[in-house]
Amino acid sequence: MEEFEASESSKKTKSIYISTVFGIAMVLLMVGLLGLILVHANKLSRYVKENIVLNIYVDETAHESDVLQLQKQLDANPIVKQTQYVSKEIAAQNLKKDLGEDFVKFLGYNPLSQSLDVYLKADYANNADIEKFKTELLKNPMVKEVKYQQSLVDQMNQNLTSISLIILGFTIIFVILSVALINNTIRLAIYSQRFLIKSMQLVGATKSFIRKPFILYGIWHGLLGALIAIVILMVTLYVAQKEIPDLVILQDYTEFGIVFALVVGLGIFISGFSTSLAVNKYLRLKIYNLYR
Repeated sequence: MEEFEASESSKKTKSIYISTVFGIAMVLLMVGLLGLILVHANKLSRYVKENIVLNIYVDETAHESDVLQLQKQLDANPIVKQTQYVSKEIAAQNLKKDLGEDFVKFLGYNPLSQSLDVYLKADYANNADIEKFKTELLKNPMVKEVKYQQSLVDQMNQNLTSISLIILGFTIIFVILSVALINNTIRLAIYSQRFLIKSMQLVGATKSFIRKPFILYGIWHGLLGALIAIVILMVTLYVAQKEIPDLVILQDYTEFGIVFALVVGLGIFISGFSTSLAVNKYLRLKIYNLYR
């Protein structure tokens, strides 16, 4: 009979700890997903900003060698990500594609000018820095005109900032909720062991001796939960990349590694700390309070 009761108790304890691990995993999964969304939003923001093009139109009398020399100077500028030289012929081909007809044949000559397409680094893709850069460019006598979509830049920066703040806010709120949920899950698991904790205390075991195995189990459960969450996150990323191939341009494995490390760290810390608090609570309780 005693062996049956011990077996039933062991099964119940295992069931509680398994549910605890999966509970931790699901909470950490949501935290990880929000972290990945935040990382992708940041990468998308930089990608969009770095694809804003400044069209620099040069004087028609400028020689190609001089324009290429200007391009080298721009490439050396610390705020410039990349440049692209657009000859008169390439400009005519691009316009022909847009119009759907050969305007050069119709006019009898090519009226387009040589130009440079300049893409700035994300940190400088705002109207203030672009206007300053534009002013410097126009000091060069070879530069005839600099064009970019000013209203689009302003609106884009406002929208990206708002979206990033909203996602960051949700992430912070969910991390706080995650701490509370994991803490409650672990407290319920330790609650089932309250009589064991008190029995060990009554036979003379020290608080640190009683606390140590529970904290180690808590850390282990937090680690297992984090690993389960990471596996699911990796599968999610794989499926998302298969469904949306363009996501590959936003992937940064270093940042993914940081998110995964934070998930593991959060799981271990919250589980270990919550277990310590729960065990300490039952170590302080009187025997008659255990039944309440």
